[in-house]
Amino acid sequence: MPIRNRSQRPNAFLSSHADSIIKDARNELRSPARRLLGKKILTVGGLAMLSGCDLSNDKSVDTMLRKMSFFNDHVQGLLFDPNEMAPTYPESMITKPFPFNAFYDIDDVPDVDAASFRLQVGGLAKGKRAWALEELRALPQESQITRHICIEGWSAIGRWGGVRFSSFLRQSGADLTAKYVALHCADKYWTSIDMPTALHAQTLLTLTYDGQVLPPKYGFPMKLRMPTKLGYKNAKHIVAITVTNEYPGGYWENQGYNWFGGS
Repeated sequence: MPIRNRSQRPNAFLSSHADSIIKDARNELRSPARRLLGKKILTVGGLAMLSGCDLSNDKSVDTMLRKMSFFNDHVQGLLFDPNEMAPTYPESMITKPFPFNAFYDIDDVPDVDAASFRLQVGGLAKGKRAWALEELRALPQESQITRHICIEGWSAIGRWGGVRFSSFLRQSGADLTAKYVALHCADKYWTSIDMPTALHAQTLLTLTYDGQVLPPKYGFPMKLRMPTKLGYKNAKHIVAITVTNEYPGGYWENQGYNWFGGS
């Protein structure tokens, strides 16, 4: 995202408005969904960009925050190395029990029927469009012991098994030059990721946890496990995948969370 050159603005403007800028921004950032963005703007560079915004109303502040977030997404995308692997761990370090986490209580975990389930693949894909669980289990499987990092401040190590996502996308005839992969879930959650992350060697369409069929509380029938992303990007109960060049957003991202979500 291009940034206007503010270098010609007098430093006195920034100095005289800094206090009010910080006050208005902090008021806007009281909700948890926006605090993450706030950490990225309350800096000298952020204030310099803020100084050209009208902070007299909530809409202007919200627009500014989202522009900063999209800018941050762009920077994270440039810094992301698709060849760099996230750390892996020995079996002795697996967190037991691995915590349940969702935007609802555990009693509300969706019940997906394994026999009738079909994973739908849409958008920019010319291959197979519907996958039964048994078909996915018949593909080459691999496993990893990696750390799940939650935006709420906790982390846990688990063992996940399944199909390398890049292989699955190729099997589905997906356009690997597309910008985004959107994930739609049985619990009405959705998110989306960049294609370089989708093709990362550690991105797994997971079907098992710790050697067993993926339990409902961890995302049955499948979860996209990405140790290079924060937890809210690791969608559970996936029922459909869309390959697209149109920005898809996401459940939390549309409420102010950073879209790229790198860990």
